[in-house]
Amino acid sequence: MAKDRSEPELDRALTDLPPELRWREWMRRIEAVLFASASPVPREDLARVVGQDASVDLLVEDLAADLEGRAFEVAPVAGGWIFRTRAIYAPAIRAAADVSDQLLDLSEFDTAVLAAIAYHQPITRDGLKDIFGKEINRDLIGRLHARGLIGTGPRSPRRGAPYTFVTTEQFLVAFGLESLRNLPDREQLVDAGVVEEPLQIGVG
Repeated sequence: MAKDRSEPELDRALTDLPPELRWREWMRRIEAVLFASASPVPREDLARVVGQDASVDLLVEDLAADLEGRAFEVAPVAGGWIFRTRAIYAPAIRAAADVSDQLLDLSEFDTAVLAAIAYHQPITRDGLKDIFGKEINRDLIGRLHARGLIGTGPRSPRRGAPYTFVTTEQFLVAFGLESLRNLPDREQLVDAGVVEEPLQIGVG
C-alpha cells in the first residue's frame, strides 16, 4: 500500500491566535509566497493561505509598509503582486558580478519596435513597417519573442490573414507594469530617448 504523502491541511483561520498575531502570521505567509514566486501572484492565490475573512489587499498594504526602508518592495504587476528591488538600487545590481538584465542587450531600435507593439497591439509586420518606414526583419521579432516579451496575437482580417504581435505578461513583469494602462505617454518615451519622435497613431 502506497504511503500517504499528503501534507496536513493548512490552518487558515488561526483561531487559536490573538487577532494581532493572526494578522501578522497572515502577512508572513503572503511574504513567503511572494518571496518564493518568480512571477506575479494573483489575489486569488494569496487568498488560499489566509483566513476567509482576511483582506488580501489590506494584508499586502501592511506588508508593503513593513518593508519600508528595505532594498525591495511589493509591487502590483500584471494583475498580481511581486517582490522587486527598489529602483534606487538598480545601478548596484547592474554593477554586481554575474547579474544581468534581459533587456540590456536589446538595441534602441529593438526597444522602439517593442514600444510600437505595446501601443498598437495587435499589430502586423506591415503595420510596424508603416510606423518605421522600413521592413522589420524576422530576427528582431525573434529576439523579442525569445525573451518572452511578445507573443502571437489574432490573425489580421487583412488579405492573407497575417499574424499579429502582442505583448505578454513577461513584458509587464520586465517593465514593472501592473497592466497596459500603465504604459507611459508616447511623449515620455521621446523624452527618455526610447524613440526619436512620437509613434504614429491609428496604424495596425
